[in-house]
Amino acid sequence: MPDLNPSPAIPPEEIDRLTDDIIAALKTVYDPEIPVDIFELGLIYRVEISDDRHVDIDMTLTAPGCPVAGEMPGWVENAVGAVPGVSGVDVRMVFDPPWDQSRMSEQARVALDMW
Repeated sequence: MPDLNPSPAIPPEEIDRLTDDIIAALKTVYDPEIPVDIFELGLIYRVEISDDRHVDIDMTLTAPGCPVAGEMPGWVENAVGAVPGVSGVDVRMVFDPPWDQSRMSEQARVALDMW
């Protein structure tokens, strides 16, 4: 699960709605080579919602040489930017710590038959 850091200035019920909607948006983005969404794969490391509802996201890739490395941050920005109430999105690609299979959810492991 990524670090979810909401702003204390936003009412808790709004934070809950934004968080759920942001996670749902992240689950619409897939690595084209893997039939599992990036959230379940554990590629999202941090989501921070500021007082003005701007969302900062730290994400990674399964491998630094992933062919969609240049495109995927834009897909994430577009998906999360479409969430009602989000004022803007910045996506930062990080490779520390490096991604490994332990970051995948149980759902991702089942989908990829990785037990």
